[in-house]
Amino acid sequence: MKTILLTGAAGFIGACTAEKLLKQGVHVVGVDNMNDYYDVRLKQFRLKALKKYPGFTFYKGDIEDISFLRRIFKTHAFDAVMNLAARAGVRYSMENPFIYMTTNANGTLNVLELCREYKVKKFVLASTSSLYAGQKMPFNEDLPVNTPISPYAASKKAAEVMAYTYHYLYGIDVSVVRYFTVYGPAGRPDMCIFRFIKWIDEGKAMEVFGDGTQRRDFTYVDDIADGTIKALKKVGFETINLGGNRPYDLNEAIALIERYLGKPSTRQEKAFHKTDIKATWANIEKAGRLLAWKPKIGLDEGVRRTVQWYLDNKAWVSRVKV
Repeated sequence: MKTILLTGAAGFIGACTAEKLLKQGVHVVGVDNMNDYYDVRLKQFRLKALKKYPGFTFYKGDIEDISFLRRIFKTHAFDAVMNLAARAGVRYSMENPFIYMTTNANGTLNVLELCREYKVKKFVLASTSSLYAGQKMPFNEDLPVNTPISPYAASKKAAEVMAYTYHYLYGIDVSVVRYFTVYGPAGRPDMCIFRFIKWIDEGKAMEVFGDGTQRRDFTYVDDIADGTIKALKKVGFETINLGGNRPYDLNEAIALIERYLGKPSTRQEKAFHKTDIKATWANIEKAGRLLAWKPKIGLDEGVRRTVQWYLDNKAWVSRVKV
């Protein structure tokens, strides 16, 4: 791969993926609208790191704007497109469902249509484990995911279906990668690991939905980025789980944060949210078979690295709203 379009380049997973590609000598054309769903300082921090690489080109704009995207496709010849731009956040999708559909579904359609028009033959789509709500664990890719329980999950399902349509009609090779509870340095401040680190360090009571016994297949961001890059492989059309392959109680993650911060936590328990899943657990046999991928960083080491990043950047991260 010589030149890749990567949407959502200033996002948590997008920036990590872009940096790994740049270190491999790939020319990465990054797109991000730099929206303020969460504190833009985090996006600026990630983008600043990417701009140090001569192989990185950045365009500020929205995948909902097909005219903006078409100018980029006219300027560059892409070997592949990685569509990591998305409106994230299960709970917020209930407050503003329209923007989830316009970005996650319509935006994906815009990118696919330009891949067809400019004859880009490889497309990687970032999707979500939220689609597995109500299914038997461990979640495998063959489960019927036809009952999404949040607008976020529904919009991602729409994107997956449209990607299949473009594969079927126009021969675009598509890898759909479903992510499981991604965490790590410079992560999203609306996600539990970031929030708990900040709240515990500041001596504030954590907001915990439920009693902490809900289980998550936490996956370190570097592992996710590696799997996303491996998904550039020609596969036809495949949906592939990228997860840690081991669910942890939320209480276990909290205990690790306490250990590496050297501080105890207090909590305020709230009712379990209707759109949340009680537990997630990825079956990653397919990722191993097709992509020769498996996660390398366990939760203990991942939390240690994340806490250390927080402490190293505390001067400005302390001002980030969670």
